[in-house]
Amino acid sequence: MSALYVTSMKSRILFATTMFLLGFSVLAENALPPKPNIVIILSDDMGYADVGAYGCKDIPTPNIDSLAKNGVRCTNGYVSGPYCSPTRAALMTGRYQQRYGCEYLTTWHGNPGLNLKETTVAQRLKEAGYVTGIVGKWHLGHTKGYHPLDRGFDEFYGFLGGGHHYLPLEKKGRVEEYTTPLLRNREEVDERRYLTDAFGDEAVEFVRRHAAAPFFLYLAFNAVHVPLEVTEKYTSRFPDIKDKRRRTYAAMTAAMDDAIGRVLEELRAKNLESNTLVFFLNDNGGPLEHNGVNGSRNTPLRGGKGETWEGGIRVPFIAQWKGVLPAGATYDKPVIQMDITATALEVAGLPLRPEWQLDGVNLLPFFAGQNEGTPHQALYWRLGHLMAIRAGDWKLVTPYDNEDSMGPPPEDYNFLAKARVYNLSSDISEKHELTDKHRDKFRELGELWSKWNAQSPPNAPPNGESQKLKGKRQKKED
Repeated sequence: MSALYVTSMKSRILFATTMFLLGFSVLAENALPPKPNIVIILSDDMGYADVGAYGCKDIPTPNIDSLAKNGVRCTNGYVSGPYCSPTRAALMTGRYQQRYGCEYLTTWHGNPGLNLKETTVAQRLKEAGYVTGIVGKWHLGHTKGYHPLDRGFDEFYGFLGGGHHYLPLEKKGRVEEYTTPLLRNREEVDERRYLTDAFGDEAVEFVRRHAAAPFFLYLAFNAVHVPLEVTEKYTSRFPDIKDKRRRTYAAMTAAMDDAIGRVLEELRAKNLESNTLVFFLNDNGGPLEHNGVNGSRNTPLRGGKGETWEGGIRVPFIAQWKGVLPAGATYDKPVIQMDITATALEVAGLPLRPEWQLDGVNLLPFFAGQNEGTPHQALYWRLGHLMAIRAGDWKLVTPYDNEDSMGPPPEDYNFLAKARVYNLSSDISEKHELTDKHRDKFRELGELWSKWNAQSPPNAPPNGESQKLKGKRQKKED
């Protein structure tokens, strides 16, 4: 590699990063680069330890791994909820879901979907001149006003609920809640392809159709969420995995990785890699003992989906932008999925406005080494009776007891009564409780969390309605 090339590349990275730091606001219009395409790839219920770049040995994921090889792998990447639609709500808005009544799954406790008063990243990008498309799982509302086409997306191919069968619907043994219609925009379609293959194909076609214009693609797989269904094409790759559930899970993961590979190949074919920011992450930790157990693994993390242990909220989290982000880099400071939203807006030329009250930050300066600070003083979680806060290496967390832990607590509930202190730098598996030894940290973290919690009262009703949300949990969609 020539010294001239290295110098040129360094200059390009410095120039691009400087523009991000300035938020594009002080640059002359003719000095701006073309708006980059933005692709967010979201897997569903994947285990933290089920990606090669994060240590998986029995399930090859070469295409996801290529994103880490060519970009930045976050070792402390988080999502703001330990399951499904709450995480997706925060990703779409860049704001903690508790602030607008989306703490629980859509249709639970009277929640019809993503609060209509919230503005989505798709709406903002569309206003900035982007073509916006979603392929896959929505899970943020299915009634009038909540459809993706009502929330800023130009195109939609997928389903509106929390899960779907992967094989054609005439197959016996169907679970009714996973048989909701597949839609192209608003019209029902009869899909005959294996669903993960179909989503990959549809994403490729979206890139192909809009290669000449700036586009935002949200590719939200339902893989590897239950039901566990796959074709022999993928199962045959794993003859050495003896456990049937793990083998099916591995095959479903391979199908998703192949689909991601086809999208990345289309970006290369259209010479779009250097003008496309790609994020990959999972919506929550793998479900190990409840909430749709699928054969995933979260090693070395404790717990899984539905819990505020690390296994429920720490996820694979990767960013690639060739020529702008460093290749093969590792970023160790805590980041969260709402940062993806903020980053997308700023790279699209939309400086973050205070009135948007975003909780995410632009990660580009941090990834490129231009900002050596910490993106967040603290990160916060709340789901029903459960809470957690991470500040630096310290974490305060409420243990998961049973599924009632995820339901609404009584009005006088003391969130900190069962909370425990851990130090993640020396105890990533949260095995060694330090509450008694570090009462000062308990008080410090408890005060920070309580201040944040006061901004979003528990059981905050959806869409600004005044009635209290009561009653037992409704039938689960997860």
